[in-house]
Amino acid sequence: MKLWQKEKGLNKAIEKFTIGKDSELDLLIAEYDVIGSLAHIKMLESVGLLSKKDLALLNGELLKIHSEIKNGKFKIADGVEDIHSQIEILLTKKLGDTGKKIHTARSRNDQVLVDLRLFARNEIKEIVELTKKLFTSLVNQSEKNKNVFIPGYTHFQAAMPSSFGLWFGAYAESLVDDMILINAAYKINNQNPLGSAAGYGSSLPINRQMTTDLLGFDSLNYNSVYAQMSRGKVEKIIAFAISSVAATLSKLAMDACLFMNQNFGFVSIPDEYTTGSSIMPHKKNPDVFELIRAKCNKLQSLPNDILLMTSNLPSGYHRDFQLIKEIFLPAFSEIKSCLLMTDFVMNKITVNKNIINDKKYDFIYSVEEVNRKVAKGKPFREAYVEVTKLISDGKFRPDKKIKHIHEGSIGNLCNAQIKQKMQKTITTFSFDKTDNAIKKLLKK
Repeated sequence: MKLWQKEKGLNKAIEKFTIGKDSELDLLIAEYDVIGSLAHIKMLESVGLLSKKDLALLNGELLKIHSEIKNGKFKIADGVEDIHSQIEILLTKKLGDTGKKIHTARSRNDQVLVDLRLFARNEIKEIVELTKKLFTSLVNQSEKNKNVFIPGYTHFQAAMPSSFGLWFGAYAESLVDDMILINAAYKINNQNPLGSAAGYGSSLPINRQMTTDLLGFDSLNYNSVYAQMSRGKVEKIIAFAISSVAATLSKLAMDACLFMNQNFGFVSIPDEYTTGSSIMPHKKNPDVFELIRAKCNKLQSLPNDILLMTSNLPSGYHRDFQLIKEIFLPAFSEIKSCLLMTDFVMNKITVNKNIINDKKYDFIYSVEEVNRKVAKGKPFREAYVEVTKLISDGKFRPDKKIKHIHEGSIGNLCNAQIKQKMQKTITTFSFDKTDNAIKKLLKK
């Protein structure tokens, strides 16, 4: 049965093709379809489109369905198009004509919009929590190893003195900027499209502000046409934010792969975190970092994939949007698993404290020598030429006693300030407000 069923049945091949993966993917948003419906029926009763008795019956059955979903017992039956259809069918079977009233003043278009907003909102919260955990691990490693020096590189050539304090701290601060972008995406996402129906509103006297408040949204997508136009756009914006986190993790994983290489020997992880070879007994492969790198590189293509699906579409709903779910919904579990695994391994990574003693790194102190001459009054270019000649004549001897004091340098990591930036960003999310709103809706 289809909610839109007409006199003539749909061709089976067309039916299979058009349903696609909805029955599988919609299980991910099933909980949120129920939550959206709970708010919708309360609003319908408040404007006189449902009786108090009908509201009580629908509310009770929706809470039962929600419980089944949370307990993993809910299924979308064969031949049912999507989650919206399945829930309406269940309600109608149980409550008869009362169940048929659930769809009053809305469309599957605004239903899926609100489902996706609620789903993404909850997933973003989990991403923020996991990112904060990794951030803390990186800052702790930065502080723990702030006095362990390593060479810094440009063009893959040893360039200047750096430290593990700087290295770990750099990725911590990168996550702060990622969270600022996630925060912007969260705010754009946290607007209520419910009530826009198929994109042109309804002639029924609905109260959209009420569902906005009930669902804990910050605001409305006021214009009903724009609410529908936001399909694909909001997913793309969130995808850009996810891809930013992925870019940080991918670069960190790449560094770790290099630093574990025997030619570097900068870091190591426990043997049980590495994999072996079927023919080389000595191998300890950093597969975990390689897979994080690959998964995160794949995630960085997500915004472009969504862009290509939607870039030439006019306003209004188009079935093209259905395919976005296939790449958008799974992206959250992918980035969360990468954040979780990166944090897991970063807590166990150990550093080589004697790297800088290798003579091949002596020349990274050349800039320090130039700066010493400059500090004594010599023009920079003159000092540069003098040190260059010492190097070319084989007379350069490094002085490894260095003192960096400016903000963000080896001697002044500013981790406290970086932590403040992260905390300030995280406090601007409205998670408590949204959580409390949903708890009230689900209260029996």
